[in-house]
Amino acid sequence: MDLERMRALLAALQEARYAGVRLVSYDGKSINYGSDAELANAISDLESRIATATSGTPRRRRWGTVATKGL
Repeated sequence: MDLERMRALLAALQEARYAGVRLVSYDGKSINYGSDAELANAISDLESRIATATSGTPRRRRWGTVATKGL
């Protein structure tokens, strides 16, 4: 998939998510996402692919863990 198609699909996914819709139609095809989390994962994956295509290196994410004793 070329960069322009990825950007167009990303825009369609973001528009659907912000509108609260889980059905996305793009390029004559329809995809029904089961939850907002699935839609968010698709957006995140597409953003990573776009970042890799434009810069040549994948976008890095940092995850942290926080623990307390609950006192």
